[in-house]
Amino acid sequence: IWLMAKRKKDDEYRTFQDEWTEEFAFVERAGSAVCLICNDKITSLKRSNVKRHFDTRHATFASKYPAGDSRKKACQELLSRVQASQQQLRVWTRQGDYNSASFAGSLAIVRNGKPFTDGEYAKTFMLDVANELFDDLPNKDKIIKRIQDMPLSARTVHDRTIVMANKVEETQVKDINAAPFFSLALDESTDVSHLSQFSVIARYAVGDTLREESLAVLPLKGSTRGEDLFKSFMEFAQEKSLPMDKLLSVCTDGAPCMVGKNKGFVALLREHENRPILSFHCIIHQEALCAQMCDRQFGEVMSLVIRVINFIVGRALNDRQFKTLLDEVVNNYPGLLLHSNVRWLSRGKVLSRFAACLNEIRTFLEMKGVGHPELADTEWLLKFYYLVDLTEHLNQLNVKMQGIGNTVLSLQQAVFPIQNLDLHQLAGCTSSLLQSFKASDMWVNKFKSLNEDLERITRQKAELASKHMWTEMKKLQPEDQLILKTWNALPVTYHTLQRVSIAVLTMFGSTYACEQSFSHLKNIKSNLRSRLTDESLNACMKLNLTKYQPDYKDISKSMQHQKSH
Repeated sequence: IWLMAKRKKDDEYRTFQDEWTEEFAFVERAGSAVCLICNDKITSLKRSNVKRHFDTRHATFASKYPAGDSRKKACQELLSRVQASQQQLRVWTRQGDYNSASFAGSLAIVRNGKPFTDGEYAKTFMLDVANELFDDLPNKDKIIKRIQDMPLSARTVHDRTIVMANKVEETQVKDINAAPFFSLALDESTDVSHLSQFSVIARYAVGDTLREESLAVLPLKGSTRGEDLFKSFMEFAQEKSLPMDKLLSVCTDGAPCMVGKNKGFVALLREHENRPILSFHCIIHQEALCAQMCDRQFGEVMSLVIRVINFIVGRALNDRQFKTLLDEVVNNYPGLLLHSNVRWLSRGKVLSRFAACLNEIRTFLEMKGVGHPELADTEWLLKFYYLVDLTEHLNQLNVKMQGIGNTVLSLQQAVFPIQNLDLHQLAGCTSSLLQSFKASDMWVNKFKSLNEDLERITRQKAELASKHMWTEMKKLQPEDQLILKTWNALPVTYHTLQRVSIAVLTMFGSTYACEQSFSHLKNIKSNLRSRLTDESLNACMKLNLTKYQPDYKDISKSMQHQKSH
């Protein structure tokens, strides 16, 4: 009983005592005693522990300020400094939230292709909405004040964009250096200010994920020969320390400056690296070239179609009258489409619309007194409808080959469908190649399962597309992720087989990603933003095209904290 009573008495005194602050320069923080002089922490709240620390560690302080008013005053000054520093830390933390919000707003502005000056508009918009939306909340003024203090000036949005783009670029280069291989898709185009822009897209594997990232849009001030493209790219590669020894393949549009035998980009790259590098001609460009190689008779059919369309659509009065005629006969289409040799899908769409409106076209031409007897000729119509069917098939093929993430194998299967593959043959093939691997049947089953998963995803995509559920379609697991995961599951014994499979998956079969980047380029560097600098354009393009999410919370911690003025 005596021992229990003593323990209870000791426990009662194991709480922080206020007089310790004036005697030993200690304060309580989170259930511990913290020294104001050295910031050491004592978890056992006993007077003897606190006194021992003060006497042994801070004897100089004790002698300089003896017990009494002088020590009390010195300890109060120390306490005031600590409290001021904690208050400043709270302010910095709050301002760090402002910076994070500023980064988030800047990223949203840039990814929507808006100019930097829209930051002020976005801030005004948020203030107007918040003023009405939070009118019934007691802390409405606090919310309004936080929005007002958030920096979103044009200069701030620009600076935030550059910082985030640099962080994304660091991550890209880091992952490429860690990847076993990487491939490039390259193309060149001209922007609104007549400046040539060289788009560089890389594909590489990071774990079970296949990344397809825009590394840079390189401006070319002068000519665009193969030597100029090569020089610009190599300067960028050396500056960013790209592992050129891991470059596996290059895909281009087949232009002479790219694939020239002696002075083309690919030839110069092979000469510089002193090793073979695979080169692919974009299959979509090849398909477009094949579509133009029509027989002379089909060329005459297309020529007549274009002349008729230009007669109707190219004249404002004729176009209005023809549209009125279509309305009167309750045609499903509002008018004809003009043909463009530049756009890949133009020919098929033009012919399809012309065929759907053929009766109305005949009627309209008769009303105008324009004679084209071929439109009623059976032989001409047979050629015309054959051309309609042919171009429709090519259009469907073209659409299948477009899109991000298509590998050389998926593009080949789009052109030459491989169906009803006998997977039982795979077991025999695997057994002969991997004789030392006793569980080969298990891995055959893995590839069977992969094939079933891919077929399931294809069916789900078709079903969601028919219901126009595009958001749900984006949530489906990427096919390339399933394929990579299956290959990565192979044991380390088959490291070479893994590397070969990953190498094939990283190869580009088309330059569609470059064409997509030029669409973003046209939207970002428009007539209204033609003076956009190369650095700003490259940063905007990178943030628009990347799948990486900039960690702006981490960035804001290392920045100088400033409010909006």
